[in-house]
Amino acid sequence: MRFFESTWCPICLGIIITVMILASLTASSSRALVKSTHESSWYREGEEWIPPSDDDIPSDTTGDLIRYGKELISNTATYLGPKGMVAQLSNEMNCQNCHLDAGTRNFGNPFSATYSTYPRYRERSGRIESTEFRVNECMKRSMNGKAMDSVGTEMRAMVAYINWVGKDVQKGIRPLGAGTELLPMLTRAADPVKGRIVYDNFCGRCHGKEGEGLENVAHTGYTYPPLWGDKSYNVSAGMYRLSMLAGFIKNNMPQGTTWREPVLTNEQSWDVAAFINSQQRPMKFFSYDYPVILKKPFDYPFGPYADSFSERQHKFGPFVAMVKK
Repeated sequence: MRFFESTWCPICLGIIITVMILASLTASSSRALVKSTHESSWYREGEEWIPPSDDDIPSDTTGDLIRYGKELISNTATYLGPKGMVAQLSNEMNCQNCHLDAGTRNFGNPFSATYSTYPRYRERSGRIESTEFRVNECMKRSMNGKAMDSVGTEMRAMVAYINWVGKDVQKGIRPLGAGTELLPMLTRAADPVKGRIVYDNFCGRCHGKEGEGLENVAHTGYTYPPLWGDKSYNVSAGMYRLSMLAGFIKNNMPQGTTWREPVLTNEQSWDVAAFINSQQRPMKFFSYDYPVILKKPFDYPFGPYADSFSERQHKFGPFVAMVKK
């Protein structure tokens, strides 16, 4: 017994310690491998983003806030529209009319890079914007409404959801599919007349012959949003820039289109965007937009400009000469 205690116990202890060390190293290696694989799948600039599953939303108060945020993004008008259950701040559109599938569809203005890139400096406002500021910009422009309380429950819920959607993207990274695609430039101006033909053939069946949209059964919002008119986005919205609308259309419209299998050609997308944005819509401007004139985008359709191109050319193109300057 003494021999066992004096000789075998240290040997056994040594074996146990060795096994523990090896197990630890194996676990560390496994974690490193998982981390490396995770990073190569999610974090590299330009790699395709895969949104997290709703099943991964935690089952706690934080998860409740995230789920409420998704509900607000999906059914904004129900809560914040003209007949809103919480407040009356916006038109009858929903955030996901522009941020498709509640901000999870690649090249459909997803929230994939919001958490990783905000706060960020933006030329339009000339300031460093928080996520809350950016959400309220959408409320005032795309939703043609008013700003929410930046510390209220609804804002906290939206930001919680947006941050959760982009939680697996490292800071500073923009994965493939973020925003909208910038289509190749036409050598001519985009043509609203040709665009009307495209609209009648592909768009009117959902958005209405005159762009009026299709209201939902409860008349609290739209199944298919209005593309122009008093209930649509105003002239200060991002979609009023032709390049953004054309890229969005190419990769997502008509219904059922994907960015891998587009239905419309580049020319059709530019033309139908020109037709849509040539129609009447709310005229709403913000005094702080583009404080540095040189920073105005090539397709920002309101002067003054630092170049000699007309407002019409800045709106419809051709843009090639502007981009080369």
